[in-house]
Amino acid sequence: MTTTITKTTQRRIGPHGEGHSRGMGCRRVGVGLALVAWLVGSTPPVRAQETAVVVSASAAVFQREAVVCNDEPSARVGATILAQGGNAIDAAVATALALAVTHPAAGNLGGGGFLVAFLPERGQVVAYDFRETAPAASTPTMYLDEQGRLRPRHRVGPRAAGVPGTPRGLELAHRHHGQLPWAQVVAPAIALARDGFPVTKVLADSLNAQLQLRSGTQPLEVDDENPGDAQARMADFPSSTAAFAKPDGTPWRAGDLLKQPDLASTLQRLADRGADDFYRGQTAHLIVEAMARDGGIITLKDLESYQAKSRPPIRFTYRGYEIYGMSPPSSGGLTMGMMFRMLERFDLAADGPESPQTLHRVTEAMKRAYMIRARDLGDPDFNNRDWETLLESKEVERLAASIGPRATPSRDLAGDAWIIAPEGTDTTHLSVIDAQGAAVALTYTLEESYGSKYVVPGAGFLLNNEMGDFNLIPGLTDERGHIGTTPNLIAPGKRMLSSMSPTLVLREGRVRVVTGSPGGRTIPNTTLWVLLRLIDFNASPAEAVAAPRTHHAWFPDLLSLEGREWPKATLDTLVSQGHRLQVGGVQGDAHTIVVDPVTAARHGVPDPRRGIAHAAGR
Repeated sequence: MTTTITKTTQRRIGPHGEGHSRGMGCRRVGVGLALVAWLVGSTPPVRAQETAVVVSASAAVFQREAVVCNDEPSARVGATILAQGGNAIDAAVATALALAVTHPAAGNLGGGGFLVAFLPERGQVVAYDFRETAPAASTPTMYLDEQGRLRPRHRVGPRAAGVPGTPRGLELAHRHHGQLPWAQVVAPAIALARDGFPVTKVLADSLNAQLQLRSGTQPLEVDDENPGDAQARMADFPSSTAAFAKPDGTPWRAGDLLKQPDLASTLQRLADRGADDFYRGQTAHLIVEAMARDGGIITLKDLESYQAKSRPPIRFTYRGYEIYGMSPPSSGGLTMGMMFRMLERFDLAADGPESPQTLHRVTEAMKRAYMIRARDLGDPDFNNRDWETLLESKEVERLAASIGPRATPSRDLAGDAWIIAPEGTDTTHLSVIDAQGAAVALTYTLEESYGSKYVVPGAGFLLNNEMGDFNLIPGLTDERGHIGTTPNLIAPGKRMLSSMSPTLVLREGRVRVVTGSPGGRTIPNTTLWVLLRLIDFNASPAEAVAAPRTHHAWFPDLLSLEGREWPKATLDTLVSQGHRLQVGGVQGDAHTIVVDPVTAARHGVPDPRRGIAHAAGR
């Protein structure tokens, strides 16, 4: 049953006044949910149920609290935790643990990530770093052969894994700020793993490809530059096949029930004994035994010495809004901050979001910020760079002033700088806000899809292949993406540089936006575009997330415009300005919450690009 609204007005987040509005065409929404638009005037919003958790595959408005993430079971878990009296931290941790069950390509126990949270009772933003670290036996050249070339399949199997950080990081955030008992927060993930959940078509296709089961639904991917790694599958490892194959050996189909008993046992130990089990107890010994048997280098001492860290967030302002992002070893906060600082000098709204002039200026800001990112950023515990002053540096101001009417070739910007290495794109992001206004942006990953493809035998979870995010060939740099710069070389205990960009936007002491995205090096640019659409161009929450995005990472010197029919006149103008273009593909998966500045309604916006994300709340 649906209801139709023929015309409404929308309240906007933009700097042109919080009462700014404009007309909107009709939309259809489910009863019990609320409109995508920010409604004002005489038409009241369609309200979500006050007591029952409501789950939606499209944008929805909730009056009290909201969770937006990659799939329906995990969104429901987060919203249920909130309904049980949990806060945003509780819900984010429970959702992340649920995703470790329902979204094995990126949700994880065996990976790492970052969390940024606003605590209204303190008026404070906090940030947690649970990025993986290099094992003690690591060396800068460990993935090279005798000729100094990368070994085949260096990103596959247990040797590709960094020391995981997710269990310790989620536990630390919960210990500092959670409200419900730890076991209660872990319990929903245990149930999903033990009792199973219905597989979606997307997950069925993905698992069949990984297990090399042909169901006629999805071809195997091929990477011309790294064919050995790209064609690696979980089928290469008996433990992975045991964890994810159907008992009867047939291909997965939508609606089949996926049960993961080993993972359920691991999660039960996590609930009973905390993260110490993962780093010192039975799970730790399962990891170490697997390493010894199958050629990995993570030791019990590596696990015992791992620490998640509370770090100061990156803070900057843009057109009156406070924006908070993650500090290094995430590059997201600083890269976004540099881009916003460069763009603030331009009246982007006057030209429109998809005008050649706006696209040109945004591209040039991306190019310059990513150049500094590649040259300077890395693990702050191994680099002496003064992160606090980077955003206000004279170099950023000079680079901003150098944005002219024509594209600056990346090579001209480079000077003695270098090129950054590629990152995997199979990360996942979740956004949460509770009834008190506390909010969490959490992004975590296994690196590439299904990480190393290796499941720890008896433990049921995949290990990451994050070691590939280091600069793997010291001293060798070229425009194909090889990099040999010092800040991100492998060293024991070091955290690899990341693009993850969990982000909060505040104004007048209240959260207005919670966002972030997967997508490797595209992540800061995806997040930038969501916020530009909201702040500069007065887009509604759903429009801001659905609108096309662009990406430039300095090298390769290429402007990517997300797949759609871009006007020929726009493309011709960009080419005439000196840009080299690539049109096509899908960029990011920005699950976002936007808070109405007047009504405080929570607009939960799953990114529609992959058609599987959900919003849930009350």
